Amino acid sequence: MRLRLFAPRYWLTWVGLGVLRLVALLPFAAIVHLGRATGWVLRRLPLKFVRTARRNLELCLPELSAAERERLLDQHFASLGIALFEIPFAWWSTPERLAKITEFHGVEHLQAARAHGRGVLLLTAHFTSLEMAGRTLLAIAPVGFLYRPTKNEVLAYALKRFRGARGGNPIPKDDIRAFISALRHNECVWYAPDQSYRKKGAEMVPMFGIPAATNTLTSRLARMTGATVLPYFLQRLPGTRGYRAVIHPPLEVSDDPVADTLRFNRMIEAQVRLAPEQYLWIHRRFKGLSQDYPDYYNRQAPRGA
Repeated sequence: MRLRLFAPRYWLTWVGLGVLRLVALLPFAAIVHLGRATGWVLRRLPLKFVRTARRNLELCLPELSAAERERLLDQHFASLGIALFEIPFAWWSTPERLAKITEFHGVEHLQAARAHGRGVLLLTAHFTSLEMAGRTLLAIAPVGFLYRPTKNEVLAYALKRFRGARGGNPIPKDDIRAFISALRHNECVWYAPDQSYRKKGAEMVPMFGIPAATNTLTSRLARMTGATVLPYFLQRLPGTRGYRAVIHPPLEVSDDPVADTLRFNRMIEAQVRLAPEQYLWIHRRFKGLSQDYPDYYNRQAPRGA
């Protein structure tokens, strides 16, 4: 560890990590209740996230009444609050502690794919339980994960250390060569390409029936490396029951990346409908690749939370 990580500008970060370490010692039920209380507070603050989530619910779930969407918005922020406290729980919990609250289905699909010898692309999406989803995977196999480097060196150190402590292999988000190399060396890589993407290779692919700028790299990666594509989702169960993780059978890859991406988007939609409060609605998903695309967020008149 570099000595400059203990510079005064990082003292507050170290204090924050210390608090998280204490939170990890709490019983799982206490973490859930504390998270719900935090989400209740966040929901009532005048945050842009609240307006973005409300707008996404309007776009994606128009069949719900306004009152039903507001109740779902409350549930979503409770889910976000739990997610905050799941971070230390995922970092510091022992495998034995996690096993008591997690049920895993479809492990045989991962075992068969690894035996194939050409890497595994574990395809997932941005749900609020994402940190737990990654930690749960590490209980059954070493897994590479993409991460966005942070300027805060202490946070970067913590993320790399605690996510990698159980067999995780951190891969910088934009390091495509390292991504491809991991797959070619028969490694498993956990990948969530469902957020707004407007760089090279982006295509307008419908999500909940709305065309959205989307990364279609999955098919090309699979064809390039021969990797097996396995959809993977983790759902937080009601109350304090824990989690259900599911690895689905292999997703067939064609020579049409847009069609393949659309099929995966539909899988995401089906998963969202199982627990709609757990999808990451605070992300501005619906952005376009051209100026004529509707501005779904900036034209919305500001409203109180």
